This record gives sequence, structure tokens and C-alpha cells, in this order.
Amino acid sequence: MNGKTRSSEMPDRPEFFDAGIRFECTGCGECCTGAPGTVYINRREASAIARRLGLDLKAFLETYAYPFKNGYSLREKENYDCIFFQDGRCSIYDVRPTQCRTYPFWPETLRSEAAWRHTCRACEGIGRGRLYSKKEILAEVQKVLDAGEPVDD
Repeated sequence: MNGKTRSSEMPDRPEFFDAGIRFECTGCGECCTGAPGTVYINRREASAIARRLGLDLKAFLETYAYPFKNGYSLREKENYDCIFFQDGRCSIYDVRPTQCRTYPFWPETLRSEAAWRHTCRACEGIGRGRLYSKKEILAEVQKVLDAGEPVDD
């Protein structure tokens, strides 16, 4: 052998979240405000929000969303706050989209320890509350990935 280890023989690299991560939403609104962004919603989520608002799906989409990839994104206010961030809180919290429910456990925030540290600076709830196990964290990531179903008008 040439002294190199084949990749199939390499042990799994421990992830920075192997021991879990503490998180508790404080309702601070930092993830709902600030820089422009995209809050993806699929058909199921759009329908749930529309029902909560007493609208049919078409009226909801025309008023509160815009086409984005294979679904829609929630509109933003002129200052880039989420359209549903009102009086310092989420006005649709009980039916908020998967993207909002799973924060901060998104693929892009967990891709590296550096990305995670950046997220920690923006979210006061990280490091507080209950301990999410690695298995629970990966399940949250999978929810984000699974939410990408198409929205049919």
C-alpha cells in the first residue's frame, strides 16, 4: 500500500452538533425582520395560512405571496420585515411555514461550524432552552428539505 487511507476506511467526521444544541424561540423577531429574504411556502402551508386568515387560496396567494421556484414566497414589507410580523410578533405563529418552524436548524446554517457561529450571533435563543439531539436536529433539516413540494394554483 502507498500509505494513503481509502475514503471508505475513513471514520465518520464528528459534526459540531453531535452533542446536541440548545435552542428556545424567544419570540424576539430577529429572524422575521432585517435584510431581505425568501420565506418559502408550499401548497399545504399556503392553504393553512389562507384558512387562518379566512381567505381562499387564490386570494391569499395574490395578496400575501409571490411565485418563487416551484412554490411561493411570502411578501415582505417595505422595510423587509415579514408581512406577518406585526406588533413585535408573528401574527400567524400557529400556522407559520416550515422554514420558520425549523429555524435555526436549516441546511445552510448547519453546513459548517462557521455558518453556525454566524447564526448564533443573530439569534438570542441559541444556547437556551431544551437540548435538541443530533437526531432531532437532522429531522428538522429533513423537514426543510421535504417542504419543497410544488404549489398548484
